[in-house]
Amino acid sequence: MDLKLDRRRLLGTLAAALALPAFGRAKPPLVEVWKDPSCGCCQDWLAHMQANGFELRSYDTGNVAVRQRLGVPAKLGSCHTARVDGYVIEGHVPASEVQRLLRERPPALGLVVPGMPIGSPGMDTPAYGGRRDAYSVLLLGKDGQTSVYASYSARAPV
Repeated sequence: MDLKLDRRRLLGTLAAALALPAFGRAKPPLVEVWKDPSCGCCQDWLAHMQANGFELRSYDTGNVAVRQRLGVPAKLGSCHTARVDGYVIEGHVPASEVQRLLRERPPALGLVVPGMPIGSPGMDTPAYGGRRDAYSVLLLGKDGQTSVYASYSARAPV
């Protein structure tokens, strides 16, 4: 057996195996977002999602009608509503929680962060001086009930 031939075959196989993920990789999840065209924190949340590997499509038509159509109660509302892979994402939900949702795939409508908590993605710009309020990401069930999916603690300005 020729050792040089085996080494070349091994290196060729290894190179082919390393190349596969680059060509066989699935497209990033598409997040469709409905928001007000002049909302800066919505733009910051979009940037957060894009920086975390999501593909985005934004509609500057407001979000009240789509929130209602997708089944999110008004009391859980925020400034933007999104849809990703069959789930609703309402408000400033961290990308890590959306990624977890897509991995775990619970039977639910989606995730919500009601209001606009300071320190959540999109509400964490330098204008807030490092302040972060405590908030929860809620799992919204198909029956309209919520449960805490993740909690984030408060932090005083630095």
